[in-house]
Amino acid sequence: MITGELKSKIDKLWEEFWTGGITNPLTVIEQITFLMYARLLDMNERRDEKKAERSGQPFNRRFGPHQQSARWESFRHLPAEQMYKVVKDEVFPHFKDVAGEGSLFAEFMKDAQLMIQKPTLLVKAVNMLSELPLQESDMKGDLYEYLLSKLTTAGISGQFRTPRHIIRAIVELLDPEATHRIADPACGTGGFLATTYEYLLEKYSSEDGVITDVVTNEKGEEIEQKIYLGDLLREHRHHVDTDMFHGFDFDSTMLRIAAMNLVMHGITHPDIHYQDTLSQRFSERFPRAAKDGFDLILANPPFKGALDEEDVDPALLRIVKTKKTELLFVALIMRMLKTGGRSATIVPDGVLFGSSRAHQELRKHLIEDNQLEAVVSLPSGVFKPYAGVSTAILIFTKGGETDYVWFYDVKADGRSLDDKRQEIEENDLPDLIEQFKMRDKSVALTEANDRSGKCFWVGKKDIEHNKYDLSLGRYKEHHYEPEEYEHPKEILKRLRGVEAEIDQELKVLEEML
Repeated sequence: MITGELKSKIDKLWEEFWTGGITNPLTVIEQITFLMYARLLDMNERRDEKKAERSGQPFNRRFGPHQQSARWESFRHLPAEQMYKVVKDEVFPHFKDVAGEGSLFAEFMKDAQLMIQKPTLLVKAVNMLSELPLQESDMKGDLYEYLLSKLTTAGISGQFRTPRHIIRAIVELLDPEATHRIADPACGTGGFLATTYEYLLEKYSSEDGVITDVVTNEKGEEIEQKIYLGDLLREHRHHVDTDMFHGFDFDSTMLRIAAMNLVMHGITHPDIHYQDTLSQRFSERFPRAAKDGFDLILANPPFKGALDEEDVDPALLRIVKTKKTELLFVALIMRMLKTGGRSATIVPDGVLFGSSRAHQELRKHLIEDNQLEAVVSLPSGVFKPYAGVSTAILIFTKGGETDYVWFYDVKADGRSLDDKRQEIEENDLPDLIEQFKMRDKSVALTEANDRSGKCFWVGKKDIEHNKYDLSLGRYKEHHYEPEEYEHPKEILKRLRGVEAEIDQELKVLEEML
């Protein structure tokens, strides 16, 4: 858990960038990311050097004989002007060398450049980052998440950061396994993938699964660090590091941040790619991913925008003929899943009740050709300050047919529903997770299925009769209790009595004067 002191350090670092003339939040995060990566490279190099000294075994070096000046501990004590020259002319070019052809960072680091223009700002940033406990694996992820929480501006085409606690709830609803292949076709900063990894670490950890590793801190001292990895997760470590997590996005800046986010959390080689997943080029470049490729897909695709029909993959248009991205992404996710694979996807409410032919076709496909498990209605302020749009989570399994759909009405998510989004006591998310795991379809036809409650079942016939409308309000019942009021004559009588009292008090006051 990140402490108040560490938050203050990051806040101060953020302010330094702001006063130094870098005010775009994405640019700030990207530049801090590059510097954190530079420090991590040196930390890992020193760790492997220590191990090599003890074991006598060689290792793949990140810094050659002529690149030692590009190491964090070599340049961080230099004067401002000299440090600036080394970072700009040696450290950033070195990112491209260490990435290597075809590696995760190759496509992201090829355009990496130092955007900091003032040497004094670079010195302050390097000094502040030197004080952060990046040697602690758990803390690395928390620090980076706090940094990402400062991303308070929406991107183009309806892109914006999904709140961490909403992501966590969705991950718990799907309960991923260590053998799954997991994807996000519009991954942004990689929040769904990073949170899924955190969940897996917790799920497969036990007292027997705690191991101790020796790491080197920034002072060169060796310290013991506990790593929580359960036996089963360790058995699948290669899969977890190389083939479990797959992210795609068409924003290269977001992808850089996503890649570093996942690395900071401890995934060594996540599969992150620059790609418009709605285009035909996605199918051509990633045939295994574009069709029947994944066990789980968690996503919050862009909520608005339209594409040229010529750019859209014809396979998606065969599912739903539309230009609307929010519909095309749902169709894409259906296609990307393996048969039996599951998805939790956040969609705007319009997807649930839109009356156009495309809206109805998509919902019909969800019901008739897949198992729509649940529709979770979210309050309209969940995505503030980015947007006030009302949304829902669609949880479905690819293949089969839907007989009953479970609905849940989230009224509060533990945050105020205004732009401040401050923590409050009211929170339906824990109950949502508990009720989802306990849901029993056998109660759908019994009196226990109370449609006036927070959660209830709706049969396929009802949904079909309503043109496959999936909005919770269509099926929720409201019981109104009649209120009894006094007879108007009684109310008038009491009013006259009150007026008489006031008149009497005024007379007393007048006599006193």
